[in-house]
Amino acid sequence: MKAALTRDLAAATSGLTYERIPRAGIEIAKRGFIDAIGVMLAGKDEPCVSILAQTLSPAAGDASLFWGPDKARAPEAAWINAVATHALDFDDTALSAHPSAVLVPAIVAEAEHLRASGRDMLCAYVAGFEAWADLMQRETGQYHTKGWHPTGIFGSIAAAAACARLRRLDAGATAAALSLGASQSAGITANFGSMAKPLHAGRAAHAGVLAARLAAAGMTASTDALEHPQGFLAAVSPAGAVNVGEPVTVGQRWRIVEIGLNIKKYPTCYCTHRPIDAMLELKQAHPSLDPAQVAGIVVSMSRRNAKVLRNAHPTTGLEAKFSIEFAMACALTAGRVGLDELDDRFVRRPDIQGLFERVRLVFDPREDPATGYAPHDQVSVELPDGRTLRSSPVALARGAAGAPLSHEEIRTKFMSCAARALPEAAAASLHERLSNLEDLRLLCSPPCSP
Repeated sequence: MKAALTRDLAAATSGLTYERIPRAGIEIAKRGFIDAIGVMLAGKDEPCVSILAQTLSPAAGDASLFWGPDKARAPEAAWINAVATHALDFDDTALSAHPSAVLVPAIVAEAEHLRASGRDMLCAYVAGFEAWADLMQRETGQYHTKGWHPTGIFGSIAAAAACARLRRLDAGATAAALSLGASQSAGITANFGSMAKPLHAGRAAHAGVLAARLAAAGMTASTDALEHPQGFLAAVSPAGAVNVGEPVTVGQRWRIVEIGLNIKKYPTCYCTHRPIDAMLELKQAHPSLDPAQVAGIVVSMSRRNAKVLRNAHPTTGLEAKFSIEFAMACALTAGRVGLDELDDRFVRRPDIQGLFERVRLVFDPREDPATGYAPHDQVSVELPDGRTLRSSPVALARGAAGAPLSHEEIRTKFMSCAARALPEAAAASLHERLSNLEDLRLLCSPPCSP
């Protein structure tokens, strides 16, 4: 007998309280807020953000744009801020997606409107994450391989769950919000490496805010929209084998603690991070390695990850984010992969372009069906004299949930990103407030008075 998935997930979401969440889950959620808001500040002036803001020309409201004095209504603020958060592809990853890029802008915008507390926001984040994780684990196929971008298709439902919890909707209204979020799901991987990709996160955040607001106002939706044979999970399923019968365990099993967040060290697709770590290890071990004298670069990785990295000959910073060829050329040549390198001029440098043809892939057949990753990635550099330099096998990228960055490293990333938008003192103050989010009665921008 099939579980009443939509209704059960709604009941679990509406019943979630801050006090029930493990301390480890709260700390992970705070990390999501810190990282997302930092990269949002770094990405606020990207062309895709400016185009969206100018096109929407949002009416004034009570939700902040880019943590500054300009305000918009919460749905539009969530939309624009989420595009900024994902614009640089520097935001965290989990669940084969970018949960914080969707959840944080949606929650912050609606929390400002509702004047919600920091604890309310953290509870909403965990509610959204747990709903996302519950739905994702019901499928054995790879959404990316099918062409779906999980950030877009699951993000709208998860953001609806988060905003429903923030609004303290009952189980019936929360079910409507989840179903309304499902009807707004969208995002295809063919748009990776273009301005459309961050739009997926923006639309999902906007959809979540809107879904919860419509449900709160009395709009109805099907109460089996997630599990119905023509419902969301069946419609997007890559394998056509969705487990809708497994009981909902939100509030009992804490997947945010089990899975955690991967904090990015590099502003590129996460599929490049293990190979980048491997190349930087070789660069450090062989500081005199001359890129011009490299005969070949061999990258061992999964076929699925290689498929995601679709741009073999990028000519823009956006395209380069989804290019293993660029990742290897950049790490080898610059000894780093940062925001300054993800620039059109750097990507088009002849020495960078000249290395692309020397990169070739070897596919590891031991692909994990749940993650799409091989057990490890490895990089080899072939020299003209016949020698080959091999990196260590890299099973976890630096910053992964299993190899986390220190609090100081996370702060350093935040301050570096925030420096693009805020004075140092303001950035430090914001980091301090986010680090103690559970103690804040209100989270306002600019800081509000008690």
